[in-house]
Amino acid sequence: MLKRIHTRDLVLGMYVQEFCGSWMDHPFWRAKFLLKDASDLARIRATSITELWIDTERGLDVPAGTATLTREEVEARIDTDFSDLAAVHAMESAAAAAAAASAPAPRRHAPTGMQEELRAAASICSQGRAAVLSMFHEARMGRAVDAEQAQDLVREIDDSVTRNPGALISLARLKTADDYTYLHSVAVCALMVALARQLGLSDVHTRGAGLAGLLHDLGKAAIPIEVLNKPGKLTDDEFAVVRGHPRAGYELLKEAGQVGAPVLDACLHHHEKMDGSGYPDRLGGDQISLIARMAAVCDVYDAVTSDRPYKRGWDPSESLRRMAEWTGSHFDPRVFQAFIKRIGIYPVGSLVRLASGRLAVVTEQGSRSLVTPRVLAFYSLRSGLRIPPQTLDLGAPACQDRIAAREDPAKWNFPDLHAMWTGLPGHAPP
Repeated sequence: MLKRIHTRDLVLGMYVQEFCGSWMDHPFWRAKFLLKDASDLARIRATSITELWIDTERGLDVPAGTATLTREEVEARIDTDFSDLAAVHAMESAAAAAAAASAPAPRRHAPTGMQEELRAAASICSQGRAAVLSMFHEARMGRAVDAEQAQDLVREIDDSVTRNPGALISLARLKTADDYTYLHSVAVCALMVALARQLGLSDVHTRGAGLAGLLHDLGKAAIPIEVLNKPGKLTDDEFAVVRGHPRAGYELLKEAGQVGAPVLDACLHHHEKMDGSGYPDRLGGDQISLIARMAAVCDVYDAVTSDRPYKRGWDPSESLRRMAEWTGSHFDPRVFQAFIKRIGIYPVGSLVRLASGRLAVVTEQGSRSLVTPRVLAFYSLRSGLRIPPQTLDLGAPACQDRIAAREDPAKWNFPDLHAMWTGLPGHAPP
């Protein structure tokens, strides 16, 4: 049985199944192992991780009376939270539709369909990678970052997100481990823009949030490549170097003098946590600025959904469920709720099981509810065979199907899963 426990209750002989926190909060390249080394136990307790999951069938259990949570109890809590969120979203959508009918608000850009915007997003990702690579190179050479070039890229990303929020956000998640550092900045920029729009921030503040997302990890330019891309377990010294990147980035940007205080703050404090266990300054609660709270959510989401040198990324829907477990301790609940409302409970690219006994991939968010996206059904669980792909709008009045559960893509290993929802060549996993 899986049990979530506090790190103070962890002892040698227990089987660590999963840490409750971002990968960058601990120095272990793998999350599943039998805890046999006292030094490993000490290292876990020395990190900001406060909770973790153990498997009592593969290692020792906790003594009777110890505070624990089972996976079922946690899932029930999250399902309740998501159901409440979906209901709120539905009411807000209805209110927004009524307001739009009486006084339509002008849009800065005409909305586009998913496939059309995905083609534009692919070009932006390519341009963005080159731009961020150039900025990192300049930083490594000790030169100032070209803020104007960065602002131009933010405008392109903002325009794409305005036309169709799901396209660029979803496509930027599909990156190789080698490209992670550069495309991560593009992805976090897009997520920050989308989140800022959801929070109702002004155009100026939205662009500022996007710039913060684009530059938040610039300090990683100071980390040796062999440490940044190390496929195995980091040493304590290497982990300390990695944790130094927020302050290194802050100093680089401050010295250049081309960005404002909010961008500097997001760069310095995007690894702070609401409970005060983050770094580098161990800020907590209201001490953390809104832009830093936003960056914390966007940074972690893209990190855990992306392939890294030491770990495959999680499914986007599963990532949100795991992140929901950390809300309150790691993330600002209001910001995290707004984030989910923007990208959906089942983000584009999620693999889901339908009540009809078919597997489907989410292709676009629905307009009516967070739990009724558009999906592409392609596999029958009854026959165990592929079926002709069928697009379903789960929010349409005539549609009788619904999502029954999330599915783990790693379990099924469909080689063309990404290509099915992007419709673009070259976006199937290698």
